[in-house]
Amino acid sequence: MAEQFVQETVQFINTLPPSSIYLVFFAVAYVENIVPPIPGDVLVAFGGYLAAESVIGLVPVLLLTTIASVIGFMSMYWIGSRWGMLIQQKKKQFWLLRFIPLKYINKVRSWMQRWGMGVVLANRFLAGTRSVISLTAGLSHTRISSTIFYSTLSSILWNGILLGFGWIVHENWQLIGKYLSLYGRIILGGIAIFIIIRLIVYYYNKRSPN
Repeated sequence: MAEQFVQETVQFINTLPPSSIYLVFFAVAYVENIVPPIPGDVLVAFGGYLAAESVIGLVPVLLLTTIASVIGFMSMYWIGSRWGMLIQQKKKQFWLLRFIPLKYINKVRSWMQRWGMGVVLANRFLAGTRSVISLTAGLSHTRISSTIFYSTLSSILWNGILLGFGWIVHENWQLIGKYLSLYGRIILGGIAIFIIIRLIVYYYNKRSPN
């Protein structure tokens, strides 16, 4: 499904003039923050390839994807800030939440209590939890100025890496998708192991005599 979406989007992009290509990358970078299954990272890497081919500019596509990523992050932040408690109570009524693993909200909230804005800074590098982080940041009412700053820094670093790799590997840019998939599974696996270990430690300490 994801590969088909990427192929169809790439074919569509190849038919567009440069000015319209920028709009597509902006839209993809924004929506990817709202609906996580969209493989926006792979398409950003494709942007690096197009920049290497001088179809579009590297700096403009980096700026546009970063701005779109931050707007997407803050859109989810606003949803969490406005309707966070209602979402947790009646999550089945929100169709968008089919794509967002809300079981991680409490875990992300504990991360934010421990590491603060470091979680927002790392959000682009934590595949599978980005929407949860932005939603939880809104639910936690983190300072807006700091949230925008760290989400911008996170986005420009991550998008810069993707565009750089797309530029370097050139026509083999699709290989990046395979590595991103592996990277995502490693990150999610690491998070799952971390949660299991914390639960084991919690129940062990609870059952241990004082």
